[in-house]
Amino acid sequence: MATSTYLSNPVISIGAVDLSDQCTAATLTQTIQELQANAFGSTAVAYVGGLQNNSLTLDLYWSTAASETYATLKSLVGTVIATVTIKGASGAASPTNPLGTLSGSYLPSLPIVYSLGELSTCSITLMGGTFAWTEA
Repeated sequence: MATSTYLSNPVISIGAVDLSDQCTAATLTQTIQELQANAFGSTAVAYVGGLQNNSLTLDLYWSTAASETYATLKSLVGTVIATVTIKGASGAASPTNPLGTLSGSYLPSLPIVYSLGELSTCSITLMGGTFAWTEA
């Protein structure tokens, strides 16, 4: 039987700063690049895993309050970010609430959207880095 998960309270942290209250969406793309592993006499293309090429896109409200979006991200543009974590709920990490950690990702830009009559937002994409799941 098919099941689905309703996420009501995901947790997003960049370094030690919890931005969960500003985040409206998170899209993680965990990728291991494929490398061809063919040799003379091969009759089909074969692949092996190469380097990780991960990305994490976060849609955030643009808050300029202390320890919120602007204060956290302004100095990270163009730098390697030590750790970003993502978890489906605020409870402890477990097999049903795994903690994802993206280490050593790069933040190339900080695009801000100001629109009349709407909350200001930004959508950032962290590129590269090593990703791993922890269940305990």
